[in-house]
Amino acid sequence: MTEQIGNVRLDLSKYGGQDYYSDGAVEDELLRIVQEVPQEDYGKVIQERKQWPILYHLSSLRENIVEWLPIDGRDKVLEVGSGCGAITGALAAKAEEVTCVDLSYKRSLINAHRHKDCGNVTIHVGNFKDIEPGLAADYDYICLIGVFEYGQGYIGGPTPYEDFLRILLPHLAPDGRIVIAIENKYGLKYFAGCREDHLGTYFGGIEDYAAGGGVRTFGRQGLEKILDACGVKERSFYYPYPDYKFMTTLYSDKRLPAKGELSNNLRNFDRDRMLLFDEKRAFDGLAKEGLFPIFSNSYLLVLGDGLPVQYVKYSNDRARDYQIKTEIVEEGNGLAVYKTPLSGSAAGHVAGMGASYEKLRKRYQGSALSVNECRLVGNGANGKGVRARFAYVSGTPLSELMDRCLEQGDVDGFYGYFREYWKRISFGGDACVTDYDLVFSNLLVSGEDWTLIDYEWTFDRQADAKELAYRAVYCYLLENEKRKALDEGRMLQELGIREEEAQRFREREMAFQRFVTGGLRSMAQIRDDIGMRVTSPQKWVDRYEDSAGVNRFQVYEDRGDGYREEDSYFLPDAYQGENRIDVRLKVDGGVRTLRIDPAMDSCIVKLEEATWNGTPLNLRDRHLLVVNGKLFQAAAPEELPTLVFATKDPNINLRLDRLKRQEENELAVRMEIVRVPMAAAQDLAARHGLGRVMGT
Repeated sequence: MTEQIGNVRLDLSKYGGQDYYSDGAVEDELLRIVQEVPQEDYGKVIQERKQWPILYHLSSLRENIVEWLPIDGRDKVLEVGSGCGAITGALAAKAEEVTCVDLSYKRSLINAHRHKDCGNVTIHVGNFKDIEPGLAADYDYICLIGVFEYGQGYIGGPTPYEDFLRILLPHLAPDGRIVIAIENKYGLKYFAGCREDHLGTYFGGIEDYAAGGGVRTFGRQGLEKILDACGVKERSFYYPYPDYKFMTTLYSDKRLPAKGELSNNLRNFDRDRMLLFDEKRAFDGLAKEGLFPIFSNSYLLVLGDGLPVQYVKYSNDRARDYQIKTEIVEEGNGLAVYKTPLSGSAAGHVAGMGASYEKLRKRYQGSALSVNECRLVGNGANGKGVRARFAYVSGTPLSELMDRCLEQGDVDGFYGYFREYWKRISFGGDACVTDYDLVFSNLLVSGEDWTLIDYEWTFDRQADAKELAYRAVYCYLLENEKRKALDEGRMLQELGIREEEAQRFREREMAFQRFVTGGLRSMAQIRDDIGMRVTSPQKWVDRYEDSAGVNRFQVYEDRGDGYREEDSYFLPDAYQGENRIDVRLKVDGGVRTLRIDPAMDSCIVKLEEATWNGTPLNLRDRHLLVVNGKLFQAAAPEELPTLVFATKDPNINLRLDRLKRQEENELAVRMEIVRVPMAAAQDLAARHGLGRVMGT
C-alpha cells in the first residue's frame, strides 16, 4: 500500500494504522503550515507563532548537523527516525536517493508535503524492526539524528543499543558511514541547570537515569564501549555546539574550541531551567584543560572512514543573501579554509571575497598588516558552486592576547596592542576600500606578523579608522562580561572620540546588524519570545543569606519600667518559610505591654490571626494596638489590619494591661510579611496609609 504526495512516495505496507506517539494538535498545525507556506517563509512563521514545536521542526538550523557531510549525487542515504523531515531536505539536496523510516504516519505526512518536490525521497511508515528486513544493503550513509537514544524502544532486549548497530551495519555499502547525533548525558548544560532533554528532569542523565524511563543518552566512554562491543573500529567524534539540534559550530578532536569561543549557552527553548554557574567561563576552563570532549553538550559520531573536515561554522541566521558556511579542511599535508554559500542568492557574496582580497591587498601593500590570500574555486565567479578558498594561517587572535593582558592586570600591555592595532589598520586610509569588520578576533598575531584572516564585509568606500577601531572595541566589550572592567572612557580618549560621536557609531552598528540579519530574530531572541524562564539559585542563596540577618523575630516585655534591650529575646522558629510568621508566646501576668519586631527591615505585614488565651483580639482597637507604621484600610470589618513599615526597626506593640490577664497567658499571632525596599515602603505609607495607628 502506497500514497503519493507530490514526488514523494509513502510506503504504508508495514504501517499498523495507529500512531503510538504524537505531539498532539501542533502536528495538525505543522501539516497546515507545510501545505500552505513556502519553505523560505518558515522563519517568519517561527517568529510569529513563538512555539517550541514550530521552532524545533521547521528551523533551517536543524539541517546543519548533516549539511556538511560530503554526500554527493551518487550516494544512497537511509534516514532512520525521519520525523517531520527537519533534515530530510538537506539529505535530498545532496544524495541520489533518500530512504526514510518513521513510526508516525502524521509526521511522515508532514515530511512528504514539506518535500513534495523531491523526486528522490521514499518514506516507509511503521516499526523499524518490521521495515528493516526489506531495506537495501548498499547505503552510503545511514543517519540516526536524535534517534539512537531510543534504541530500547526500537529494538528492546538486554543490549538494545549494541543490537541496533549490529542490525544497521549490514545495510552499509563497503565504504559506507553511519552518522549518529545524540546528547551527551554529561553535557555541561545539564550540570549548569538545563533539564534532561527527554525526561524533563534536572540531572536525570547525570544521575544515570535513576528515575527510569525508556530513553538513554551516553557519555563519550559509554558510546565507545558500545562501538567496541560491535567491533566498530573506524570512528570519529565531532562536537556540535551549542548542541546537535541547532548546531552553529562543529568541532573535532583535531580542532577543539579555544578559550572565548563558546558563549551561546542559554539552550532552554522548551523548558524552564536553572542557571547554576556561568557556562561560558566553565567552558573556557574546560577548553584550557583539554576536557571539552568530555563535557560537550552533544556528540556527532561518524562510523567508518574519517573525513577531512576539522571544523565547520554556519552563518545561516542571516538574511539569505549572506548565509555561508566556513570550514577548515585537510588538504594534502596542510589545511585550508573554505567559505561556501548556503543559498544561490549568497553566491555573489562569497564571490565578492575574491575581489575584496585584491583591493585590500593593494591598500595594505607595504604596511605591517598582511591580508590572508583568497582565491575562488568552483563554477565561476557568479556560479552557485563557487567557494572562496583561504590559506590557513597560524597565530593567536589579537583578542586573546588583549584578554591575557587584562587578566594579568597589564593595562599598559593592553593599550600597547590597541595602539599597534590602530596604527596598522590606519594604513592606506585614502583608499576607497574598507573592511568594516576589522575586529580584534579577525587578526592573527605571530611574532611581528599580523594577518587579517576574514574580510567578508568589505565595501568600496572610505571610512575613518577611528570608527573601525571604535567598532572593534564595542564588539570586544559586548562579547565577554569580564571585559567590561575595561575603562571605555579611556578608550574614547585614545581614539579622540566624543560621546555624541560614539553614539552615532553605535547607531550605525545597529543598522549594520539589521542589514546582515535582514530583520531575522536571533535564536536568543526567539528563546525569549517562547518565554522559557531562567532562574538563578545563587540569587535565592544570596537572598536567604541576606534574610538570615533581617528575618528575625524579636520580643520585648515592658513590666512598668519600659523596654530594655538586655531583657528582649529572639524567637528562632517564628518564621515558617520566608514570608510567614506563626508564633505562640508564653506571657506572665506581670507584662503590661508586649512589643513584637517582625523583621529588621522595611516591610508590609498582613495580620491574619491574633488570640489572647484563645480569644480573638480586636486589633482594630487603637487603644490596644500601637505600631510605628501606617495602617491600610481592611476590605471588611472583620478583617485584621495590614501595616506598612517605612523603617528598619518595625514594631508592633500590644497593651496587655487592657486585657484580662492570668498568671500564665498565651498570645498566638499569625501574619504574612513581605520585605520591600525603603523607598517603596515610604511611597506606600505616604499614598495609601490611613495615618499612624498610635505612636510608640
